[in-house]
Amino acid sequence: MHSGLRPATLLVRRSAAFGEDSRTMVQRRHLPALVAGILAAPLATPRIARAQSASVTLRLHHFLPAVSNIHRNFLQPWSKEIEDATDGGLKIRLFPSMQLGGAPPQLYDQARDGVADIVWTLPGYTAGRFPKIEVLELPFIANKDGVSNARACQAFASKHLAEEFGEVQPLVFWAHDAGLIHSRRPVQAMEDLRGMKLRFPTRQAGEGLRALGAAPIGMPVPQVPEALSQGVLDGAVVPWEVVPSIKLQELVKNHTSIPGRPTFYTATNVLAMNKAKYAALPDALRKVLDEQSGMAAAALVGGTLDQQAVQNSEAARKRGNTLIEITAEEAARWRQACQPVTDAWLAQMRDRGGEMLLAKARATFDQFAA
Repeated sequence: MHSGLRPATLLVRRSAAFGEDSRTMVQRRHLPALVAGILAAPLATPRIARAQSASVTLRLHHFLPAVSNIHRNFLQPWSKEIEDATDGGLKIRLFPSMQLGGAPPQLYDQARDGVADIVWTLPGYTAGRFPKIEVLELPFIANKDGVSNARACQAFASKHLAEEFGEVQPLVFWAHDAGLIHSRRPVQAMEDLRGMKLRFPTRQAGEGLRALGAAPIGMPVPQVPEALSQGVLDGAVVPWEVVPSIKLQELVKNHTSIPGRPTFYTATNVLAMNKAKYAALPDALRKVLDEQSGMAAAALVGGTLDQQAVQNSEAARKRGNTLIEITAEEAARWRQACQPVTDAWLAQMRDRGGEMLLAKARATFDQFAA
């Protein structure tokens, strides 16, 4: 996996306030100005002359609608930059909302089998299939902001996950910013979660909710609105950037967050490509794709996550919804209650380097912490 020196350097410099290059503590209220530099900066990939042969078009398949944040503010500009940098030699056509068929848990296999050329998916949609990456999804391990979590996820994956994702060509890994509890009734303490039916995206997030007394229900995020309207769910855990795409702010009125770091949960994401399709690309086109992937893409997607967190939380507040942040003392209770989840994962991974992976994951999140 290659991050590409020029664009990666550009984005890392522009996002220095979020990572190890700065020790300034960044608060959410400062994020719009800081993130703007990341989102506004073009990836400085030199334009290459288009060969005489026909251009290559790749199909990128994913599970959320075209109005979603990742589609509009990451996948579209990312694809356009690649097309521009190759003078139209490499084009990426987006297929949102599972337009190529299948269900979200099938996306990874679609990339492996060539049903799609590239997919955006969550490894957690196939629980237990990717046990090593679950270390990044354990309760109370990740940071609160998107840039540091995305960069940490990419850095960890590039060193430790090549074998686990060997059936595809990963282009970029990322983890989103702090996941919140969005619910019909307020959640201010662990007791408020008792019996609450909450959607979870990953196995570890589900185990964390169960440890806190909730009744977790796993499902891909597109199913959440119908499940809420039918009373199957009382709420959901998702980051702020997802909220408008499923109109969650209209379906529930309470949004509970965790103070500081580490945060309650994050979910990992991967942009994965069919290996044969990747290998068949002309060298010049593959070089541009590599330069736009890896750490450069992680910083870009992390920036839009943080920008949307600010905008969408403020929009929910203006609707009259209640934004709740539990106390530091309550957060400590939650961490203690969730410790058995980490212990159980370590027991499952005893013969697969679990202790080492956990230590590396914590160190990587610390390295990129804002």
